[in-house]
Amino acid sequence: MKRELRRLTRKNLTLAEERWLGELNKRHLQGLRSLTENYRFAIELDDLLFLDGKWYVTHAGLLRLAARRHCAGIKVQQVRRYCDPAAGYWVFKATVYKNPRSKGFVSYGDADPSNTSPLVRGAEMRVAETRAVNRALRKAYGIGLCSVEEPGWLTGSSGPTKERTQSVKPPHQNVSNNGQPRLRDRLCVLIRQHNLAPMLVKAYAADFCGTPSLKEANRELVESFVSHLATFALENRDALVCKLNSYSQTGQAQS
Repeated sequence: MKRELRRLTRKNLTLAEERWLGELNKRHLQGLRSLTENYRFAIELDDLLFLDGKWYVTHAGLLRLAARRHCAGIKVQQVRRYCDPAAGYWVFKATVYKNPRSKGFVSYGDADPSNTSPLVRGAEMRVAETRAVNRALRKAYGIGLCSVEEPGWLTGSSGPTKERTQSVKPPHQNVSNNGQPRLRDRLCVLIRQHNLAPMLVKAYAADFCGTPSLKEANRELVESFVSHLATFALENRDALVCKLNSYSQTGQAQS
């Protein structure tokens, strides 16, 4: 077990330095080592993301942790008295049972158009449910790390928050001058959240933008593609995967 953990730690450190080249300092790497040793999160499986100078755990990573710890179950309920479907406002209650005798760890998640991205407009109910589950799992297993699905700005919320506008951003962070994540990072989050093939997404993006490659497309075209991809993935991921596979079949996915 100790040998496997050492192997996972080495792999995580190597992959992190490759994936976020020039963005990680000694403190970030020490944090990654601690997260690996305590929770066995794996960078290779996208259990963790590094955004805005911080580590975030993903929904998939939390579910894998719950499976490793033999979680007895997760109960999710809509809190109807606080929901307003017409306004797109949803609240969910999630209870995590670590074992059959557990009284449960309870947390709530909310979502509405003001704290979610325009890219996921109409899917606020699912965002609220995911946030509730993530918070309950983090509480149950003592994870102080925020999940990537929780903060509104990580999903591109259009309204700037006080924290974003007042914070000072050092070099090499994944944010643009307006406090929003760069388009590249928003695209990476979508790819990891929906488990998509990066090379096929790049080919699809180039085709969508009408350019030989994604890097030759202007910002407006790329932003339009990111919005399109987010909507497509939420509404019909299976159809999106079929669309992406068509680029592999036609040999259009190029590095």
